[in-house]
Amino acid sequence: MKTNQKNFAKAARDAARTCKVFFFCGPDESGAWAAVKTVVDLLPDAGERVELSGADIRRDPVLLADEARSSSLFGGSRHILVRAQGDEACEAVGNHLTGQGEACPVLIVASGATDKSRTAKLLEARSDSLVAMFYPPELGDVVFAVRQMGDAAGLKLGGNLAERIAGACLFDLRLAQSEVDKLALYLDASPQSPRAADAAALDAIGAASEEDSLSPIVNAALGGDRARLSGEIARMRELSLNPVGVLLAVERRAAQLAQLAARLGNSPNVRGFVSSETKARRIFFKEEREIEVQLGIWRGERLSRLVDRLTGLHRELIGNSQAAEVLLAQGLTDIARVAAGAAATRRQG
Repeated sequence: MKTNQKNFAKAARDAARTCKVFFFCGPDESGAWAAVKTVVDLLPDAGERVELSGADIRRDPVLLADEARSSSLFGGSRHILVRAQGDEACEAVGNHLTGQGEACPVLIVASGATDKSRTAKLLEARSDSLVAMFYPPELGDVVFAVRQMGDAAGLKLGGNLAERIAGACLFDLRLAQSEVDKLALYLDASPQSPRAADAAALDAIGAASEEDSLSPIVNAALGGDRARLSGEIARMRELSLNPVGVLLAVERRAAQLAQLAARLGNSPNVRGFVSSETKARRIFFKEEREIEVQLGIWRGERLSRLVDRLTGLHRELIGNSQAAEVLLAQGLTDIARVAAGAAATRRQG
């Protein structure tokens, strides 16, 4: 079975009952992780979670099949979550599919993979497997998803409030879900006792405050503001922000720029294009100026190199978690240096 972010919600309920292997891929990693939560919540009996890395099952291709057919430590049900890069899980998935005996559900999030990858090809034609491809969502999609989250939590969210949450979370559905959960807790809301949320309540929990947002570090790096970036890196350390989480925010913006650049084509009118996209609610209005600057810098071959650099940096952070903070700081500084040089050249031209 094969799906994408547009019809995943419809397919998820049936898939949770009938599928044993779930392969989540595509450039929107936050969407893939949100899908993991959706499926786990829908499983008839999710039980204990066992986490494996793609590197683990690449080194030992029978490990996945063995773990999926092992008993839980406490004798109950279980499910397996695999965090992989690209096609790391391919051989292990092949072994798992040919294994004998009842197996627990296996959910794989494959960064850097697509629905054309070898692992996806193993699974897409099978009735007991789901391949889901996630592209970066547009503002309207995230606002709609946030309002759905609010409905499920017993929160009545107006469009402007949902848009604030979506923009502050940089379209990351996991962060948005966290903010909705905090807001529901603050207002003592539940499906049985709904509450109307307002801007004052959102301000009270600090959901969209500039100090807590990842937007400043993303904009400083991709906008080439090296002086501001050094302060944002210091803030990242002070707040103990997860380096991988910060990098994912930069990757999401790069994916958004790639989508916008494809629509803009060779037109030199970046300002007019970004303005029209903002009016169409495909760009969060508070990010209009920043995205205009970044889209002027990151286009064509330079944008392709940026995406490749971010993918490589992601692998470095995963492979060397102890030095992740330093690696991220170096990587973002290099990106800001390139952006600053490109911006200066553009101004001179």
